[in-house]
Amino acid sequence: MRWRRARRALTVTAVLGLVAGGAAVLVMWPQPRTAVPPAPGPGARALSAVETGTPAASADLTALIAERVRHLRAHPRDDESWAVLGAAYAERGTRTGDSADFPRAQRALESSLAARPEGNARALTASAQLALARQDPRAAAGQAERAVRIAPERWPGYPPLIDAYRGLGDDKAAGKALETLRGLRAPEVVVRFAAARLYRDRGWREDAAANLGDVVAAARSATEEADARRLLGELAAERGEPERALGWFDGALRVGPDRYEALAGRARALAALGRSGEAVRVYREAYAGRPVPEYALELGELHESLGAGREARERYDVVRERVRARDAHGVRGGLLLGTLDADHGDADAVGSAVSLLRDEAKARGASPVALDAYAWALFRAGEVSAADALYREVRQKGGRGALFAYHRAEVALSLGDPGSARRGFGEVLRVNPFVSPLVGVRVRGALAELGEPSPGGPEVTHGPAQPMTSPSPSPSPSPS
Repeated sequence: MRWRRARRALTVTAVLGLVAGGAAVLVMWPQPRTAVPPAPGPGARALSAVETGTPAASADLTALIAERVRHLRAHPRDDESWAVLGAAYAERGTRTGDSADFPRAQRALESSLAARPEGNARALTASAQLALARQDPRAAAGQAERAVRIAPERWPGYPPLIDAYRGLGDDKAAGKALETLRGLRAPEVVVRFAAARLYRDRGWREDAAANLGDVVAAARSATEEADARRLLGELAAERGEPERALGWFDGALRVGPDRYEALAGRARALAALGRSGEAVRVYREAYAGRPVPEYALELGELHESLGAGREARERYDVVRERVRARDAHGVRGGLLLGTLDADHGDADAVGSAVSLLRDEAKARGASPVALDAYAWALFRAGEVSAADALYREVRQKGGRGALFAYHRAEVALSLGDPGSARRGFGEVLRVNPFVSPLVGVRVRGALAELGEPSPGGPEVTHGPAQPMTSPSPSPSPSPS
């Protein structure tokens, strides 16, 4: 019995030893790990952005372009790759300011359509994006409409369609396209960006800011977040809040790989804050990295506001050179060149501006921006009554903002209506007194010359009220 008990004890001890040893082996033996997928490379990041119509970094786009070019050498009939290549060229040209990418994009898209002439919604969508980059919203609308007719359930065709309708001033069509996009289960970031741009046009800045704030929170890339922060900066600037705008632009610079649009915004904010020396330096840095004529024009006006006439004229010459260079690549430059000549040209240049901006107003449909520029050129050419009539039309079509208020005030002052002029200049100061360095100086000078309103109430100051022949349309309510 004693022997059996001893043997049983030895057996239990051995079993416990094996269990303990096994546990030790399990602890010491490396456990299998769940494989972590590698982060997408630059080409894959750019491909995802191009296919969803969201912002992509210029370096990533360059990587994607190189990959597609190599692929197409071996597969020259791959219509989808040609369409991706065209979209990547168009986006890179926009982000870098190098309009030489636009003819490359056009050739790639023509190759895609040659390989698949029918039903090629992807190439048509990219063609609409290219037309927007070339500042031709009418052509963009035509291509995007074809794309959504071919594939109405394919959501990537709708963001360029919305932007094209915005460029044509067709708010109703843009809103309808946005609602269709919402119903197609597009990525939330895509819908938020599209909604923010449309709401900004409508003057619903708080709604636009709310959508961009959601993009900042849900951004899937640094480029998306940086673009949303930059647009939030632009909204703050339009509300006359340069300090807040500066914060948003600095945030965009911290997170985004492409710096130059945010740098230009930072320069505008610095100029509004009176930090002119810094603003000049930052404008130069922005233009060096992204040489678009818009930056040269803004820098020229800053120089002019500081009394540096020679430097201003040099910048205006650069604007004309860059517009000509972009024109060779298919970019419409009439709106910018006409604006430059109307504001800063001699009598002959102002006459040319009227012709240029008349053509732009026709090409851009009901765009309040184009109509405002045309009306201002008419005023600068001495056709004050025609300008006044056109401004009344522009106001009905949604013209708003500090620059629009300033233009209307100058027309009213020229027509001998000091009350309307005073209200218009005051609106500039309320909405955005920093709309541009030159406008701010002029508005304050004009209000000083006008002085305080005459006593006696509005009938004395503005004349008797005129009876309304028809009710004014009610403003559209802001969406909840």
